Amino acid sequence: MATVLIVDDEPDIREMLRFALEEAGFRVLEAGHADEARKLLLEHPDLLLLDWMLPGRSGLELAAQLKQHAKTRHLPIIMVSARVEEEDRVRGLDTGADDYVTKPFSPRELVARVNAVLRRSRPEEVADQIEIGGLCIDNVSHRVSAGGVGIDIAPTEYRLLHFFMTHTDRAFSRSQLLDQVWGDQVYVEERTVDVHVRRLRKALEQTGHAHLLQTVRGVGYRFSEK
Repeated sequence: MATVLIVDDEPDIREMLRFALEEAGFRVLEAGHADEARKLLLEHPDLLLLDWMLPGRSGLELAAQLKQHAKTRHLPIIMVSARVEEEDRVRGLDTGADDYVTKPFSPRELVARVNAVLRRSRPEEVADQIEIGGLCIDNVSHRVSAGGVGIDIAPTEYRLLHFFMTHTDRAFSRSQLLDQVWGDQVYVEERTVDVHVRRLRKALEQTGHAHLLQTVRGVGYRFSEK
């Protein structure tokens, strides 16, 4: 299930977009201004629906900043604006937006545009399913299972597991895991990694796969069948 972050200061528009996107199977996050949106980026949305006119920092400024940052450079952005002039459309796209939609718009058309941008930006994730030692992670449905048995797992532990399963047999330090899984947009202590590793191991105990997540003394952690 892909996640869309809506950034718009008009609650009615956010409600309309939320309804349309959830009906289409998306998970939706909402922000009314740029600073709130930056906090929600920690939840790793798959796409940003960004209004041009926002209180304080404009959507155009936020888009430019995100495209300059290594961690958010590849985040797909659809700019939504009442500005209909060709010059404005060009400015929005030149800033780094992947698409530009003018108000008023059809919710169905917007959902179609969201799907199109996601297909272009992440075609490799259409069937993103990984299986190691009988443990399966499906990045399309965001489910973890083993032998047909679902494993209940929290969002942070899911991201941690996905990183490990896509980088097997390599030892990572806590600081490396913080950078890769949490990103550098928030300060998190290294011991936080240990807490989430313990939670992940406890979840994997349900199906007998906790042994795959190994502690490497003096280094950090490794995910391996060996």
